[in-house]
Amino acid sequence: MRDLALEDFPIRTHDKLRYSDTDRQGHVNNAVFATFLETGRTALLYDPEEPIVEPGTAFVLARLLLDYRAEVHWPGDVWIGSRVLEVGRSSMRMEQVIFQNGKRVANGETVIVMVDTTTRRSRPLSDAAAARLRSFMTPEG
Repeated sequence: MRDLALEDFPIRTHDKLRYSDTDRQGHVNNAVFATFLETGRTALLYDPEEPIVEPGTAFVLARLLLDYRAEVHWPGDVWIGSRVLEVGRSSMRMEQVIFQNGKRVANGETVIVMVDTTTRRSRPLSDAAAARLRSFMTPEG
């Protein structure tokens, strides 16, 4: 089985590494990896051309699994590939992978829930939002 590549993901975005992302060990700090995954999620959820978030709603992170595979070093950038694995009533599960210089450096899986911004409770996805999310599922995902 071949290793995953950025091209395997329908949602692709990148982050520029900052010197302040590094720690005493000289590599990008582990906490920054969660920020990279957030960049990938927001590229989908808040796309200015066709956002999935609807008026009166927001998405909150309910679960984050993160596996570190290799160090990331400054300077440079990372690419984040994301795809939807499952769409529920008010939530979705995503697979995300971080790459530096074409090499996979971390795997992530996230669950995001749509909430009503007034009540702060989960709210069902609209049919349009659920359909759009399903459009980002791939045969592997």
